[in-house]
Formats: sequence, structure tokens, C-alpha cells
Amino acid sequence: MREWIRVLMDAGFEAGQLREGQPMCELTTMKVGGPVDLAVFPRTREQVLVALEAAKQLGCPCLVVGGGSNLIVRDGGIRGMAIVLSEGFCRATIDGCTITAEAGARLSAVGSMALTANLSGFEFACGIPGTVGGAVAMNAGAYGGQIADCLLWADLLREGKVYRAGAKELELGYRSSRILKEGLIVLSACFALKPGDGKAILGRMNELAASRRDKQPLDHPSSGSTFKRPQGHFAGALIQQAGLKGYGIGGAQVSEKHAGFVINRGGATARDVLELIGQVQEKVLAVSGIRLECEVRVVGED
Repeated sequence: MREWIRVLMDAGFEAGQLREGQPMCELTTMKVGGPVDLAVFPRTREQVLVALEAAKQLGCPCLVVGGGSNLIVRDGGIRGMAIVLSEGFCRATIDGCTITAEAGARLSAVGSMALTANLSGFEFACGIPGTVGGAVAMNAGAYGGQIADCLLWADLLREGKVYRAGAKELELGYRSSRILKEGLIVLSACFALKPGDGKAILGRMNELAASRRDKQPLDHPSSGSTFKRPQGHFAGALIQQAGLKGYGIGGAQVSEKHAGFVINRGGATARDVLELIGQVQEKVLAVSGIRLECEVRVVGED
């Protein structure tokens, strides 16, 4: 690992951008997961490229992560390097009716910029606890809106080369895209919005925020909605019908407020969370005949 650090510092990284044994529970919204050997926090896309190339040359396993809102890291942690596109890689700019943001920019921050500029079309995303990179990759959505509705283009990284792809090229579907299928990395994205009334935009944002507080377990760590919505059904309803609302394993629990969320009640391990997810899938399948598909990415070692 010292060799990894030396190579990266020789390439211009500062000591504060390199964290040995970084606990991944501190970088995920579920607040579970063991340490990664080395967490790297790039500040520019050039540093992202340098870190990826260094990992390749050193034969170091490498994982690119964002805000950790759709990620569960197993308790044994991650061997190798995690390139974290969050703090320091979150700049955003406005040009007319478009907002261009780096992958680590929080959706809430982009939404605040849109509000300040009286731009409408991003209200749905303001309460989603994620970053631009992950949201584009999975076509995040809520309350009738989705990233596909406003995405103009994204700058992507494939095999060390950066290229720009229009929204239509990304084949954005329900929690899916070419980005996920082909293992591409989002560096930045541009959103095309529309002029709007500031009071109306703020009113809609407040309305959605109130709805989230009323319906979602925002007072406990979670990875957001745990399961994809089965066609013609709602995951939360199926879980509740299976009698699992409030059911828990260790510190993990099916939320009593919304059964579609698995939450960390306190002291949960990744093993608790994953075992609970597995049991929910088995029980719902037995009761309804429907196999719930996990929406959350799982990485690392036991």
C-alpha cells in the first residue's frame, strides 16, 4: 500500500486526499461496512484518470464510488483502492437554462442552484440522497420525475478515455442504463431545465420534502428504497402483505414507516442488512410469487 501512496503523491495527490483503512461505514448512508485499504479523493477529472491508471499499473483492485447512498459494503471491507467521487469533486455551474455538475455534486445542491436561478424541472430530485454520478448511472427518480427527463449529456470514462454521450445514447430505463451495463464512469453531467417561478419551484420542493418526511424513515440510516418496483406492484406493499413490516435481524429492520426501506436501527452490521434483505426476498416470493430485485449495490468481502 505504501507503494500505491508513493505513486499517487508523486503524481500530485496530497496526503489529505489519501486515507489508509478508511471505514466505508463513514462513506455510505446505511452506515455499515468494513474498511477499504486505501480511499482516494480526487479533486479533478485528471486526478481520476491518474488514480485509475496508477491502480492499473500497480495491479491494485479498484472500485469507483460516489456518495454511498445506494451502496452496501460487506463487513470485511474492500481490498485495494476506492476512488471516491464526492468531496472535492462536486463543482457545478449554470449557463442559461442548463446546469453542469461534476459526479460528486449532491442532487440537493444542484436543486438549490436551480431554485436560486428560477429553473424548474429538477424539483423531484432534491430530496434524493445521492450524487449526480450515481443518479445518472441508475436514472434515479421520484414522485413522477426521473433523471432521463432533464439530462442533456454526460461525460463518461471508458478504458481511460473520456467521451461525451447524449442522454438518448445512454438508454436510460427504470433504474438502468448503458453506464451500469458497461461499467462506465460518470465524470459530469449537464441538465436542461426550464425557466420557472421561484415561489412555485420552492413550493413544489417543500411539498415533496414534506411528503418524504411523512412517508419515509429519514430519521434512520438507510440506502433509500431497497428494492426495485416490480412491474404492476409496489415493493413496500408486497413486503407488508408478507407480514414483514417492522421485522428485524440484529440492528437491521424493515421500516415500520415504509416497508420498502431496510434501515439501520443502530449497530447494524452489513451481515444483518444483507441477511434481512435475503429473508424479505424469500418470504415475499413464497407469499406472492414475486421475486423482489435488490436496488442496492453490494460490494466487498465478508
